Amino acid sequence: MAEPLLALRGVGAGYGEAAVLHDIALEVAPGEAVALLGRNGTGKTTLLTTILGAGPRLRAGTIRFAGRAIERLPSERRAALGLGWVPQERNIFRSLTVEENLTAVARPGPWTLARVFALFPRLAERRRNPGGALSGGEQQMLAMGRALMLNPRLLLLDEPTEGLAPVIVQGLLAAIARMVREEGLAAILVEQHARLALPVTDRVVILDRGRIVHAGPSAALLAAPEVAERHLGLHHAATPDP
Repeated sequence: MAEPLLALRGVGAGYGEAAVLHDIALEVAPGEAVALLGRNGTGKTTLLTTILGAGPRLRAGTIRFAGRAIERLPSERRAALGLGWVPQERNIFRSLTVEENLTAVARPGPWTLARVFALFPRLAERRRNPGGALSGGEQQMLAMGRALMLNPRLLLLDEPTEGLAPVIVQGLLAAIARMVREEGLAAILVEQHARLALPVTDRVVILDRGRIVHAGPSAALLAAPEVAERHLGLHHAATPDP
């Protein structure tokens, strides 16, 4: 069996004396997309930032990425190994143009400026505009494009659709599906709404109070909305909106 791209074993993490994550076991295969679901405050963002080494204190367990232990590496070393990050806050350079935002962080690899513009044609149209002049949806596209310019092997996306109009959401989800299905990029997608995340992912993990309470194929959870309702509540059910 091939070694997973990412493997967490018995991971516990938190802030100061407060424990947030408990005994997390998670694997992501090369080219696999995993939906990370859960109510607010269940530890989803903390899990991503623990993988990145950006904030929480690792209290227990091991994290392996691309065949090596990374739990003691600083976040910039983890990024250099191929961990990409799209934070909920986007964190684009507001005074730089779209093109400057993308090229300022570029690393050699298959993701080039032309490929990012092909994935997000709206960014090509706005390439000379400063980041601060973009709409919320355009800024999210820019945040995703900037992460791709680092040429990661695994992309961590923290609620990329939050607060965006439905038409923008569908475009972003289509882009994520293309990155995974056609480009072979592995991804962990944090999302509040199961109905958005499940169709574009292979597997799903649900957190509750910092523990994994469900893990399995995304298609199986789509076919069993009562499971999503039990863990996520009625408003997060896996069935699509009418």
